[in-house]
Amino acid sequence: MTPLLGKLEHTIGRELLIRAPRAVVFGFFTDPERWARWWGKGSTIDARPGGALLVVYPDGTRASGEVLELTPPERIVFTYGYEGAGKPIAPGGSRVTIRLAEERDGTRLAFLHELADRPTRDLHVQGWRYQLAVFANVVAAEAHADAAGVADRWFAAWNEADAAMRERGFAELVTDDVAFQDAYSCTRGRNDLVAHVAGARVHMAGITLRRTAEPRQCQGTALVEWRATKADGSVLSKGTSVFELAPDGRIARVVGFWG
Repeated sequence: MTPLLGKLEHTIGRELLIRAPRAVVFGFFTDPERWARWWGKGSTIDARPGGALLVVYPDGTRASGEVLELTPPERIVFTYGYEGAGKPIAPGGSRVTIRLAEERDGTRLAFLHELADRPTRDLHVQGWRYQLAVFANVVAAEAHADAAGVADRWFAAWNEADAAMRERGFAELVTDDVAFQDAYSCTRGRNDLVAHVAGARVHMAGITLRRTAEPRQCQGTALVEWRATKADGSVLSKGTSVFELAPDGRIARVVGFWG
C-alpha cells in the first residue's frame, strides 16, 4: 500500500499513563494477536516499515494502513483510513504517531492523529478517546493478570506468624514506599507497614484474612473482597480493599474498607 498523504493540518493529540512496563505496551503494536485483542477479531498488523495493518470494528467497518516508522519500544507511525466508498478518510489518508516514554508509575503514551480537515478531525475526537481508554485497560489486564495471586500473597503476609518470613514476603510483594490505609491504619513505606502488621498481630491475635472472590481489575487498580476470621472459625468482619498496582505488578497502595 502506498501512502496517499496530502496536507495534514488538523490534529488530535492525547496523552495517557498506562500502569504497565513500556515493553508490554509496545508489544500491542507489534504482536498481531495483541493488536486484535485491542481492536477486535480479524484485526492484524505486520510490524515493520512498509507492513500492512488492518482494523476490523465490531460493526464490520474496516480501516487499513501501512507502518511508516517503527522504533522499538519507543515509537510507531502508521497511516490510517477506511475501506469502502463514502468514508471520511481514504486508506492512507491520515497519519498516526504514537510515542512511549517510561515513567515511575508506568508508561506515558503520547498520541497524535494528523488529518486533512477540521470536520474529519472533530468526527474522530471521541472515538480516539474511547479507543485509547480500551487500549490502556487491555494492556493493564495483561500486565496485572495475576491480581488474584498478588492479593493472596498480601493476605498471606498478614497471616504469617514468623516475623522474618513475613518481612521477606512483603519485601517481594510491595514497593519501598507502599502506602496502606484503613480505619485502623495509616502507614507509608515498607518498613512502617511491616512494623504495623507485627503490632496488629499482637492486638488481633488469631485473626486470619482471606480473599473471598475474584478481584475486579481495571487500569491497574483492583477491588478485592475479603473476610477476617477468628481462631474458632467465626467471622469477625468482611470488607473490600482497593489495590493500586505498580507497573511491575507489585503493590503500591492499599486502602481497606471494613464491614
